[in-house]
Amino acid sequence: MTDAMTNPVEIEEARREIVRVGTSLFARGYVHASAGNISAQVGDSHLITPTDAALGFLDPARLALVDARGEQVAGDRASKTLTLHRRIYAADPTARFVVHTHSTHLVGLTLAGVWSQDDVLPPITPYYVMKVGHVPLVPYHRPGDPRVADLVTARIAERAASGTPIRAVLLDRLGPVVWGPDAASALAVLEELEETARLWLLTERRPAPLAEPELAELRAVFGARW
Repeated sequence: MTDAMTNPVEIEEARREIVRVGTSLFARGYVHASAGNISAQVGDSHLITPTDAALGFLDPARLALVDARGEQVAGDRASKTLTLHRRIYAADPTARFVVHTHSTHLVGLTLAGVWSQDDVLPPITPYYVMKVGHVPLVPYHRPGDPRVADLVTARIAERAASGTPIRAVLLDRLGPVVWGPDAASALAVLEELEETARLWLLTERRPAPLAEPELAELRAVFGARW
Protein backbone atom coordinates (compact mmCIF):
# COMPACT_ATOMS: atom_id res chain seq x y z
CA MET A 1 0.00 0.00 0.00
CA THR A 2 1.31 3.46 -0.84
CA ASP A 3 2.43 5.54 2.11
CA ALA A 4 -0.05 8.36 2.76
CA MET A 5 2.73 10.95 2.95
CA THR A 6 3.34 10.48 -0.80
CA ASN A 7 -0.31 11.35 -1.52
CA PRO A 8 -0.77 15.00 -0.58
CA VAL A 9 -4.11 15.23 -2.41
CA GLU A 10 -5.58 12.40 -0.33
CA ILE A 11 -4.17 13.93 2.84
CA GLU A 12 -5.76 17.29 2.07
CA GLU A 13 -9.10 15.65 1.29
CA ALA A 14 -8.97 13.80 4.62
CA ARG A 15 -8.11 17.02 6.45
CA ARG A 16 -11.16 18.74 4.98
CA GLU A 17 -13.39 15.78 5.81
CA ILE A 18 -12.31 15.69 9.45
CA VAL A 19 -12.93 19.43 9.79
CA ARG A 20 -16.34 19.09 8.12
CA VAL A 21 -17.35 16.28 10.46
CA GLY A 22 -16.10 18.13 13.55
CA THR A 23 -18.03 21.27 12.58
CA SER A 24 -21.20 19.25 11.97
CA LEU A 25 -20.95 17.35 15.27
CA PHE A 26 -20.43 20.57 17.21
CA ALA A 27 -23.28 22.41 15.46
CA ARG A 28 -25.69 19.58 16.27
CA GLY A 29 -24.66 19.17 19.90
CA TYR A 30 -22.90 15.83 19.64
CA VAL A 31 -19.69 17.31 21.07
CA HIS A 32 -18.87 20.18 23.40
CA ALA A 33 -15.79 22.06 24.58
CA SER A 34 -12.70 19.96 23.75
CA ALA A 35 -14.35 16.56 24.27
CA GLY A 36 -14.06 13.92 21.56
CA ASN A 37 -11.72 13.13 18.69
CA ILE A 38 -11.80 12.15 15.02
CA SER A 39 -9.34 10.30 12.82
CA ALA A 40 -8.98 9.04 9.27
CA GLN A 41 -6.73 6.39 7.76
CA VAL A 42 -5.05 7.41 4.52
CA GLY A 43 -2.74 4.81 3.05
CA ASP A 44 -0.48 3.53 5.81
CA SER A 45 -0.79 6.71 7.86
CA HIS A 46 -3.39 8.44 10.01
CA LEU A 47 -4.73 11.94 10.54
CA ILE A 48 -6.17 12.65 13.99
CA THR A 49 -7.41 15.69 15.83
CA PRO A 50 -4.93 17.24 18.28
CA THR A 51 -5.18 16.72 22.01
CA ASP A 52 -7.74 19.02 23.66
CA ALA A 53 -8.86 20.40 20.30
CA ALA A 54 -12.39 21.83 20.04
CA LEU A 55 -13.97 19.80 17.25
CA GLY A 56 -16.18 22.67 16.14
CA PHE A 57 -13.20 24.93 15.42
CA LEU A 58 -10.55 22.71 13.86
CA ASP A 59 -7.73 24.07 11.73
CA PRO A 60 -6.98 21.54 8.98
CA ALA A 61 -3.31 22.48 8.93
CA ARG A 62 -2.93 21.63 12.63
CA LEU A 63 -4.33 18.09 12.47
CA ALA A 64 -1.76 15.53 13.59
CA LEU A 65 -0.28 13.33 10.85
CA VAL A 66 1.09 10.02 12.09
CA ASP A 67 3.11 7.63 9.94
CA ALA A 68 2.85 3.85 9.66
CA ARG A 69 5.17 3.39 12.66
CA GLY A 70 2.93 5.52 14.86
CA GLU A 71 5.35 8.44 14.88
CA GLN A 72 3.94 11.94 14.49
CA VAL A 73 5.41 13.77 11.51
CA ALA A 74 3.28 16.93 11.30
CA GLY A 75 0.68 19.03 13.09
CA ASP A 76 -0.10 19.67 16.75
CA ARG A 77 0.32 16.95 19.36
CA ALA A 78 -1.99 14.04 18.55
CA SER A 79 -5.02 13.18 20.68
CA LYS A 80 -4.28 11.00 23.70
CA THR A 81 -6.60 8.38 22.14
CA LEU A 82 -4.24 7.85 19.18
CA THR A 83 -3.38 4.32 20.34
CA LEU A 84 -7.06 3.35 20.48
CA HIS A 85 -7.73 4.69 16.99
CA ARG A 86 -4.71 2.95 15.46
CA ARG A 87 -5.64 -0.35 17.12
CA ILE A 88 -9.20 -0.13 15.76
CA TYR A 89 -7.87 0.33 12.23
CA ALA A 90 -5.58 -2.66 12.69
CA ALA A 91 -8.36 -4.83 14.16
CA ASP A 92 -11.02 -4.03 11.55
CA PRO A 93 -9.70 -3.82 7.98
CA THR A 94 -12.94 -2.14 6.84
CA ALA A 95 -12.40 0.84 9.17
CA ARG A 96 -11.17 4.05 7.53
CA PHE A 97 -12.78 6.69 9.75
CA VAL A 98 -13.17 6.72 13.56
CA VAL A 99 -15.21 9.13 15.70
CA HIS A 100 -15.31 9.39 19.49
CA THR A 101 -17.80 11.75 21.16
CA HIS A 102 -19.16 12.38 24.65
CA SER A 103 -22.73 12.40 23.32
CA THR A 104 -25.12 13.34 26.12
CA HIS A 105 -27.64 10.52 25.98
CA LEU A 106 -25.06 7.79 25.53
CA VAL A 107 -22.98 9.02 28.46
CA GLY A 108 -26.23 9.36 30.41
CA LEU A 109 -27.07 5.77 29.52
CA THR A 110 -23.87 4.54 31.16
CA LEU A 111 -24.77 6.49 34.30
CA ALA A 112 -28.36 5.24 34.40
CA GLY A 113 -27.40 1.68 33.54
CA VAL A 114 -27.03 -0.04 30.17
CA TRP A 115 -29.27 -2.87 28.99
CA SER A 116 -26.40 -5.37 29.22
CA GLN A 117 -22.61 -5.46 29.04
CA ASP A 118 -22.77 -7.03 25.57
CA ASP A 119 -25.60 -4.85 24.25
CA VAL A 120 -25.85 -1.39 25.77
CA LEU A 121 -29.28 -0.94 24.17
CA PRO A 122 -32.01 -3.43 23.28
CA PRO A 123 -33.09 -3.83 19.65
CA ILE A 124 -36.15 -1.59 19.99
CA THR A 125 -36.25 -0.20 16.44
CA PRO A 126 -35.49 -1.82 13.08
CA TYR A 127 -33.05 0.91 12.11
CA TYR A 128 -31.03 0.37 15.26
CA VAL A 129 -30.75 -3.31 14.36
CA MET A 130 -29.93 -2.55 10.71
CA LYS A 131 -27.64 0.46 11.04
CA VAL A 132 -25.92 -0.11 14.38
CA GLY A 133 -26.13 -3.71 15.60
CA HIS A 134 -24.46 -4.94 18.77
CA VAL A 135 -22.63 -2.37 20.91
CA PRO A 136 -20.75 -3.65 23.95
CA LEU A 137 -19.85 -1.60 27.03
CA VAL A 138 -16.17 -1.05 27.80
CA PRO A 139 -15.50 -0.64 31.56
CA TYR A 140 -14.33 2.75 32.80
CA HIS A 141 -10.70 3.73 32.44
CA ARG A 142 -9.28 7.24 32.49
CA PRO A 143 -9.28 9.13 29.18
CA GLY A 144 -6.38 7.99 27.02
CA ASP A 145 -5.60 4.87 29.08
CA PRO A 146 -3.86 2.50 26.63
CA ARG A 147 -5.53 -0.51 28.26
CA VAL A 148 -8.79 0.54 26.63
CA ALA A 149 -7.36 -0.37 23.22
CA ASP A 150 -6.85 -3.97 24.39
CA LEU A 151 -10.46 -4.19 25.59
CA VAL A 152 -11.90 -2.68 22.41
CA THR A 153 -9.86 -4.83 20.03
CA ALA A 154 -10.80 -7.93 22.04
CA ARG A 155 -14.47 -7.05 21.56
CA ILE A 156 -13.92 -6.50 17.84
CA ALA A 157 -12.27 -9.92 17.53
CA GLU A 158 -14.98 -11.67 19.57
CA ARG A 159 -17.81 -10.24 17.50
CA ALA A 160 -16.05 -10.88 14.20
CA ALA A 161 -15.53 -14.51 15.20
CA SER A 162 -19.24 -14.82 16.04
CA GLY A 163 -20.27 -13.59 12.60
CA THR A 164 -21.77 -10.31 13.85
CA PRO A 165 -19.01 -7.70 13.47
CA ILE A 166 -19.42 -4.50 15.48
CA ARG A 167 -19.28 -0.89 14.33
CA ALA A 168 -19.10 0.75 17.76
CA VAL A 169 -18.38 0.40 21.45
CA LEU A 170 -19.53 2.53 24.37
CA LEU A 171 -16.91 3.67 26.87
CA ASP A 172 -18.34 3.84 30.38
CA ARG A 173 -18.80 7.50 31.42
CA LEU A 174 -16.97 8.71 28.31
CA GLY A 175 -19.19 7.98 25.33
CA PRO A 176 -19.22 6.11 22.04
CA VAL A 177 -16.43 5.21 19.66
CA VAL A 178 -17.74 4.41 16.17
CA TRP A 179 -16.02 3.53 12.91
CA GLY A 180 -16.73 2.80 9.29
CA PRO A 181 -15.31 2.71 5.76
CA ASP A 182 -15.88 6.46 5.43
CA ALA A 183 -17.11 9.47 7.38
CA ALA A 184 -20.73 9.13 6.27
CA SER A 185 -20.92 5.53 7.44
CA ALA A 186 -19.38 6.29 10.83
CA LEU A 187 -21.71 9.26 11.35
CA ALA A 188 -24.76 7.17 10.46
CA VAL A 189 -23.84 4.71 13.22
CA LEU A 190 -23.22 7.49 15.75
CA GLU A 191 -26.47 9.30 14.98
CA GLU A 192 -28.65 6.18 15.14
CA LEU A 193 -26.90 5.04 18.32
CA GLU A 194 -27.37 8.36 20.10
CA GLU A 195 -31.00 8.66 18.95
CA THR A 196 -31.81 5.17 20.21
CA ALA A 197 -30.24 5.98 23.57
CA ARG A 198 -32.38 9.12 23.72
CA LEU A 199 -35.54 7.12 22.95
CA TRP A 200 -34.67 4.43 25.48
CA LEU A 201 -34.12 6.99 28.25
CA LEU A 202 -37.18 9.08 27.30
CA THR A 203 -39.41 6.01 27.54
CA GLU A 204 -37.86 5.13 30.90
CA ARG A 205 -36.37 1.94 29.47
CA ARG A 206 -39.75 0.24 29.19
CA PRO A 207 -40.19 -0.75 25.50
CA ALA A 208 -39.87 -4.45 24.76
CA PRO A 209 -37.19 -5.47 22.25
CA LEU A 210 -38.14 -6.70 18.83
CA ALA A 211 -38.94 -10.43 18.95
CA GLU A 212 -36.74 -13.08 17.35
CA PRO A 213 -38.98 -13.54 14.26
CA GLU A 214 -38.75 -9.79 13.61
CA LEU A 215 -34.98 -9.83 14.09
CA ALA A 216 -34.67 -12.84 11.79
CA GLU A 217 -36.58 -10.98 9.08
CA LEU A 218 -34.23 -7.98 9.37
CA ARG A 219 -31.25 -10.30 9.07
CA ALA A 220 -32.70 -12.04 6.04
CA VAL A 221 -33.92 -8.94 4.17
CA PHE A 222 -31.31 -6.34 5.14
CA GLY A 223 -28.33 -8.36 6.33
CA ALA A 224 -28.62 -6.88 9.82
CA ARG A 225 -25.74 -7.77 12.15
CA TRP A 226 -27.89 -9.08 14.99
